[in-house]
Amino acid sequence: MDKIIIMKPINVLSLFDGMSCGQIALDKLGVPVKGYYASEIDKYAMQVTLNNYPNTVHLGGVENVTFFGLPKIDLLIGGSPCQSFSVAGNGKGFDGKSGLFWEYVRVLKELKPKFFMLENVVMKQEWEDIISDALGVKPIKINSKLVSAQSRPRLYWTNIPVGVLENKDINLSDVLEDNADVKYKLSDAKIDRVLNTKRGKGFFYNKTHKHTGTLISGYYKQPTDGIYIDLGFKRRLTPTECEKLQTVPLNYTDCVSDSQRYKMLGNGWTVDVIAHIFKNLK
Repeated sequence: MDKIIIMKPINVLSLFDGMSCGQIALDKLGVPVKGYYASEIDKYAMQVTLNNYPNTVHLGGVENVTFFGLPKIDLLIGGSPCQSFSVAGNGKGFDGKSGLFWEYVRVLKELKPKFFMLENVVMKQEWEDIISDALGVKPIKINSKLVSAQSRPRLYWTNIPVGVLENKDINLSDVLEDNADVKYKLSDAKIDRVLNTKRGKGFFYNKTHKHTGTLISGYYKQPTDGIYIDLGFKRRLTPTECEKLQTVPLNYTDCVSDSQRYKMLGNGWTVDVIAHIFKNLK
């Protein structure tokens, strides 16, 4: 990852960024951070953040937070809940959890940072247009498969100039582990449900495949619809394979249980995409 130089350390406010992927991206680029403030309610995501970045200041849930007393914020980042925007979600749009987007708008107007970035799923055009009107910019669509072995198309609204992201040509064979613990092995009954259920879209990947599908937060529940691996025995992804797919440092999440690791990695950002966006912070 190329380093960038910013003469003055910046103050960052992160909304809905779970385990702090934005902070990892800034760290990778060598961006000096004076203060990193995070509005988050998931205690396990906060635990992982503080295990890696102990100086992070957690502020609590965004709906109940007053930002009075914070220093001048240079960069506001966020990934408001996607559940009701997602094709796989409930379709409620702004009437569901995704309506927390308006809290991001409130904070943006209140704090007026120099730079901002918002991430969310690919969604209905009408919802995308509402977000674009509220933020004053149109989104950039980037698929994580350019920097990872995971196909993960996402929309990014930002006022940071963003160049073309080059394809790193990373394959699933670069990610998969040959000696995964047998605890990740699927039972015969589970294999049958993945392959034969009428609703199921589960798929078994191996090293001949270039990319997986998109990691989801519900992966820890072993849903029938999901990503599975067949390298001699049929299994789920390991947490470290999920970290690689999200370009998160290896073992970054290892201070919590596997189920919580899966959940936050499915909810997280692909770090190298975020770092690419942040390259032009000046």
